[in-house]
Amino acid sequence: MGWFFTVLLSTSLFIGLFSINASAQQTINVTGKVTTTTDGTELPGVSITVKGTAQGTVTDIDGNYSISVANNATLVFSFIGFKIQEVAVDSKSTINIEMEESVEAIDEVVVTALGIKREEKSLGYSISRVQGQEFTRVAQENFLNSMSGKIAGVTINQTGGPGSTTSIIIRGAKSLSNDNQPLYVVDGVPMSSGLNNVGGFGSGNPVDYGNSISDLDPESIESVSVLKGPSATALYGSRAGNGVIIITTKKASGEGMKISVTTNTNFDIPSRFLNVQKQFATGYFSYRPEDVGGGYLPPVLDQTGIGPELDKGYWAVQWNSPRDANGVQIPTELVSYKDNVKNFLNDYAFTTTNGVSISNTSKAINYRLGYTNMTHEGLIPNSDLKRNNLSLSASSKVKEKLTVSTDINFVNSFADNRPAGNRGANPLQWAYFTPPYIDINELRDYDLGQGNTIKKVIEDSENPWMLAYDVNNSFNRYQLFGNVMATWEISTKFSLMGRMTLNKSDEVRETKIGLGYSDEPNNGAYGIATSNNLERNIDGLFSYKDNSGDFAWNLSVGGNTRYAKGTSVSNSSKNSSGLTVPNLFTLSNIPTANLNYSSRHYQLGVNSFYGMANLSWQETIFLDLTARNDWSSTLPKANRSYFYPSASLSVLVSELLNLGSAIDLLKLRGGVAQTGNDTSPYQLLQTYGNYEQWDDAIRLYKPGSLLNPNLKPEIQISQEYGIEARLWKNRLRFDGTYYTLDNKDMIFNVSLPTSTGFSGTIINAGLVQSKGVELMLGGTPIKTSDWSLDLNLNFTKNVTRIIELADGIPFVTLWDQAKVRSVGYAKGQLVATDQFGNEEISDGVVGNLYSRKINRVTDKNSPYYMYPLLPDAATDTEWEAASTYSKIGNVNPDFIMGLQASLSWKNFSLNMTFDWRHGGQYVSQTYRYLTEDMATNHWFENLVYPGVYDPSNPGPSQGLRDWVVANADQLIYADRLYPVGGPTPEYGGFPEQWSGTKVYDGTFVPGVIGTYDDEGNFILERENLGGEGTVFLPYSVSYPWDIGEANVFDADYIKLREISLNYRIPRSIAQKVNMEDINVSVYSRNILLWTKDSGFGIDPERAYQPDGGRLLQGLERYNVNPWVVPIGFKVGFTF
Repeated sequence: MGWFFTVLLSTSLFIGLFSINASAQQTINVTGKVTTTTDGTELPGVSITVKGTAQGTVTDIDGNYSISVANNATLVFSFIGFKIQEVAVDSKSTINIEMEESVEAIDEVVVTALGIKREEKSLGYSISRVQGQEFTRVAQENFLNSMSGKIAGVTINQTGGPGSTTSIIIRGAKSLSNDNQPLYVVDGVPMSSGLNNVGGFGSGNPVDYGNSISDLDPESIESVSVLKGPSATALYGSRAGNGVIIITTKKASGEGMKISVTTNTNFDIPSRFLNVQKQFATGYFSYRPEDVGGGYLPPVLDQTGIGPELDKGYWAVQWNSPRDANGVQIPTELVSYKDNVKNFLNDYAFTTTNGVSISNTSKAINYRLGYTNMTHEGLIPNSDLKRNNLSLSASSKVKEKLTVSTDINFVNSFADNRPAGNRGANPLQWAYFTPPYIDINELRDYDLGQGNTIKKVIEDSENPWMLAYDVNNSFNRYQLFGNVMATWEISTKFSLMGRMTLNKSDEVRETKIGLGYSDEPNNGAYGIATSNNLERNIDGLFSYKDNSGDFAWNLSVGGNTRYAKGTSVSNSSKNSSGLTVPNLFTLSNIPTANLNYSSRHYQLGVNSFYGMANLSWQETIFLDLTARNDWSSTLPKANRSYFYPSASLSVLVSELLNLGSAIDLLKLRGGVAQTGNDTSPYQLLQTYGNYEQWDDAIRLYKPGSLLNPNLKPEIQISQEYGIEARLWKNRLRFDGTYYTLDNKDMIFNVSLPTSTGFSGTIINAGLVQSKGVELMLGGTPIKTSDWSLDLNLNFTKNVTRIIELADGIPFVTLWDQAKVRSVGYAKGQLVATDQFGNEEISDGVVGNLYSRKINRVTDKNSPYYMYPLLPDAATDTEWEAASTYSKIGNVNPDFIMGLQASLSWKNFSLNMTFDWRHGGQYVSQTYRYLTEDMATNHWFENLVYPGVYDPSNPGPSQGLRDWVVANADQLIYADRLYPVGGPTPEYGGFPEQWSGTKVYDGTFVPGVIGTYDDEGNFILERENLGGEGTVFLPYSVSYPWDIGEANVFDADYIKLREISLNYRIPRSIAQKVNMEDINVSVYSRNILLWTKDSGFGIDPERAYQPDGGRLLQGLERYNVNPWVVPIGFKVGFTF
């Protein structure tokens, strides 16, 4: 309740104070309507600002506005595609404006660093914007996902289902040690939102709680500006190394009081699942009655492999077989339950979002108060997510030249249960692992009422229903953030701004694991963690401007002091150690010896001084200079101060030269800048940490990493060049950018010899270089009084290379999973000498994937050159991995493209967004584990069947051997190989022996067995090509577990991200029900997906794994939420 009273008290004091002071103002309330000069159409959303201040409003749906200003103020009217107009108030109470379409379309006002509004034409760097309606047209639980496909140079990945973390990387990953996430600034409030959001207690129970910035209410967003390069972000100093996203929330608009209500309902219907096999029961091989000469089928053995074929009329004793009078189980028919995963999930996920806002403009105060409630019920049973957002924006002219404003946001996000991801307690993982001969609905009543006995079919498995209901991960997150700002217009040339911002968050996470989860066998598990974080910033900015002549000057100097602190406390039972009493979830129920305890506290401070100069000549040539110096408490005294300068130039060539009437705008721009990345607190001096309690003794431990008292910040130096063009009255638009960025003195961990007493240390070293191209092509091919078609295409290509690392550090490992490594080598570094003696030299590209390829014959004079060299094992003749690692791919796309299309006819509008990523690879742990247990159709469908095996002619023949050799390109020389054979005779299965019984589920791996003499000549011992001497293995063990390349897939995809159809009811009809505006829309998102993953069913976008503050790009681990087709309905009205 403390949060509520804080917000209520702040709101009451603000409104009360400014209402009292307003009586002393020498102001006038100006009202009016804004229309077009061509046909008198009302213009909603026109920005109206008081020149030289941050005070402003926007027109309502009918083009009306109201604003309280000084008698001698000047109003600036701006709107996309129209010329900016400035009008002196001169004590007029009514000012109607007719806006003329801008031929140049370059006068748009955008929000830049420190929240300063600038004309886009004056900027010497690239800036991208997304307007507020883009976040509300198609509803998302996380508003960040609405930017996908809409901005060049920005890569967005949703790492899981609703409420999970969203990763945004601007112009490629620049750092090898952090998560490369940008800084967010909401109404001047800096908000870091990294990927360190995966937690959870208990063994195998990682939970993605989402990043806090995603809790922002999309209904309150006015616009988002993306500052990509250091030229745009240098004024934010050490926090701007990964780019800055500036979010501006809605303010009061229109005339008088307005009430807006929106209601939105969305159904997510699952439509695409993993392509798992549903044709065979589990077992080691596919016994059949005719195989063994009788009606016997062995019992299903375990989760591994392929057993009897289903839906063939075969009978077997099953887990739920009835018993006869003597208690003997009776065989029942083996049938396939093909919809197990679908039957486990809810029929649909359900999201409702309801919002209301009240805005008012008057002489005393302008304010907007909004509230939104979101409730989500997930596809996985017993999963949910809820959110409440309360926002206030208010401004008042306290005195004639003094304006005070505030923006306050309060957010409460919470869930009773967030299901685990990855492997272990993930319910969906075990729904996929449920054998197809078992009806998953029969596992629903899982508690057998016999102590800790839980209904499950196979010993080495979990009951997905139990995991959904008895492994509960709840959280409750509160955030309060906002600002108070005062602007004093000292004179027409001098102004002073002061601002204080606050960002406070508290979170509680709690895990309760009941009986039955095999990884927590001792009465379950319990854990609870709390975290409290606060950041305060105080800014001051003194500005001078002189726009009276050909040369215009805008000079500013300012400073910032930042203070942040946080605490976290965690208590839980140790993994697999358990509770004293089952299902009693309190800390006192954890035996002292089984209690894990940890706590953390941090403080940091940064003081900054900055300045900027914006110079222009005849509104044609613009020069921007900025400088900032930071002093950070996290760095040693000698390295505590660091300087960030920038310079950029914009030249309007179309104003300097007569280029003809077709060219509305031709602009050249360029800039150079320096920013950086700071380090986290307490990286300088060794301290002791808390260790587990031993009886009554509190123990400490010495950390294994040697800290570095000489750390420096990472430094980024960037150059950016661009060209913009507008043609034929803005019917054709182009924007191109080329950039380079050098990131040096990177902060990362390196290993140390164990003889030092430490496992590693933290250093500054290396140079990473990014180069890229961003293109935007837009056009309006159709524009009439009734019809309009607008198209916008964006293109991004980025390559990041490691130019150098520190001495003695040959590479940096980003992750190592599934027999594949994502490793960074410096450009020109020797990676390895492969088995053929070829040296592999690194190209330095970040994101390269390396794995051990198939071991092959290296004797070029041998007829078996490049044949797989198999181990000499009579019963285990499988592919063998080479001893060295070779490059097999890269996680980054070759390029990214996005397309937005907007078609309108009268009061209807249709909007679509496409997203295309071309190139790149990813590694699937899901595929690896499912295929090892023969649970994927992908492996089954890619087996090589030389034809139906004929049992009447047993034994391999010379003809089979010749056929294999004739198809060597596919069966012998390819990088990714599959065995020859199948699980049954109908699918090419060969005879092989199991416990003395001949069965027909044999496969073989084409290759040879042999050795080398002293001169390197290959000596053949025998062939394994289908002829004599070939070793046949059961199909169930045919998967090459040690060959990482078997788990690598192409990451290409094309998605129809969003589609919406909106209808604005005519105002004449709306007024009959006392409404000013009514909008109705229907929408969907992600309804089309094309990939190159060979039909396994993984969405390549999900191959991004948040892990302890890092982003494991190109790695997918049981991120297997089904592809859904949402159907959404939205109604909004204003009165």
